Amino acid sequence: MTTLPDTLPEIKRYTKQLMQKAVDNTKRELATIRSGKATTSLLDTVRVDAYGQQLPLNQVATVSAPEPRLLTVQPWDKGLMGAVEKAILTADLGLNPANDGTIIRIPLPPLTEERRRELVKVVHKLAEEGRIAVRHAREEARSAIKKVEHVSDDDKRRSEGEIQKLHDDAIAHVDALVEAKEEEIMEV
Repeated sequence: MTTLPDTLPEIKRYTKQLMQKAVDNTKRELATIRSGKATTSLLDTVRVDAYGQQLPLNQVATVSAPEPRLLTVQPWDKGLMGAVEKAILTADLGLNPANDGTIIRIPLPPLTEERRRELVKVVHKLAEEGRIAVRHAREEARSAIKKVEHVSDDDKRRSEGEIQKLHDDAIAHVDALVEAKEEEIMEV
């Protein structure tokens, strides 16, 4: 646990940053979930064994989506072709890359109704993790506000109200992200 600031405005600013990070992280996580369309962010979580370490795919190859149901990956070093292909297969994304020697093509099969429902469950799980992070930031701020000295109880209550408003806004943002992603996944 990090040390929180010791004045009300600093606590509010710090808490706002924490909540924004939680929302941004949720947004980034949701972007990696596959919907009906090909998107390069689908491969953001793929890590490749390259040069003796685990590197993000986008640091060893160019990823593009030339068609709605196709991703292409072109490693900058042709010697990494097999490692990139293996990383995509083991990333548990349900994708089957095809290597033609110069480029890796990843066709995206159409989603079944059952798979769409599974993805929606994953979206809700990720959203709940985001909400928990936002609530945790609120609770941390509340406990910090109680510890602030030489401030009236009215100011503390007002600050708690402001923190609650930040919390409500962040939760609403996460809910909007989830709703949009769910709609995108269920769109046939």
